[in-house]
Amino acid sequence: MIGPLLKGLGKTLEQMFRKPITIEYPEKKREVSERFRGHPRLLRDETGRIKCVACHLCETICPSKAITVVPEGGPQMHDKHPREFIVDLARCIFCGFCQEACPKGAIMLNRKYELAQYRRDVLIYDKEKLLEE
Repeated sequence: MIGPLLKGLGKTLEQMFRKPITIEYPEKKREVSERFRGHPRLLRDETGRIKCVACHLCETICPSKAITVVPEGGPQMHDKHPREFIVDLARCIFCGFCQEACPKGAIMLNRKYELAQYRRDVLIYDKEKLLEE
């Protein structure tokens, strides 16, 4: 009867002096792998212009229909850029199809993973929010 008690006490003492496995989350963030897909963001070229040419490929390939692109034409026919570029993170499944489909490399999934919000409208990212670093 005392044997199992001592065995359990020994196991408890063994665990007390081990290095902790958990991470103190708000203070320390977990390091994610290189292949991790988080929040999408829009990229700029060397001159500071948005790389997106409003071709609608990302919007078409998105399986959850989380992307909306409204084009705005420039002075030339091939000088298109998006007037509105909206990503609904509440619908996004972070599959990375938009990044793969983009011919200009204008959209990229970064390594941010915090999505907890109290309101759904905060999870709708417009063009300005997607361009933030």
